[in-house]
Amino acid sequence: MNRSIILLFAAVGLVGCGQQAQQAANAANTAAAAPAKKHPSYCFFKDADTKGWTATRGADGSIVVKGKVRIDDRRYMGSLSESEVTGTTAQIWLTMAPNNTGMGAVENWWDISGSVAGAAAVEQVAVMCGKKTVAELPLKKG
Repeated sequence: MNRSIILLFAAVGLVGCGQQAQQAANAANTAAAAPAKKHPSYCFFKDADTKGWTATRGADGSIVVKGKVRIDDRRYMGSLSESEVTGTTAQIWLTMAPNNTGMGAVENWWDISGSVAGAAAVEQVAVMCGKKTVAELPLKKG
């Protein structure tokens, strides 16, 4: 009887190890198969519809990017979203978002801003619109 119990516990233990190994293998496969982060690929703005770009490092180390964009259709407004840091350069993407303010902007120029977190080593910021670089900004101390 004791021998049966020992064999039962040994079998359960081996099954548990096999499940853990399979779970670890599945997690590794999922991480390897994860697609690269996709950024907005289409630019809604002409060069003449963007201006006044600045990048400033805040006291907390994050970077704040500000600028202006022109959109004639008041159902939409400009937005800065999806930032990415690579070495000493940060990128932030300019997009068009639904106008959730209930108002328009003066002469259709929207003041927009966005932030880049975790950017302690960053020295330059690129404002991207799709695959196009709208502005390359040296970092100002804030």
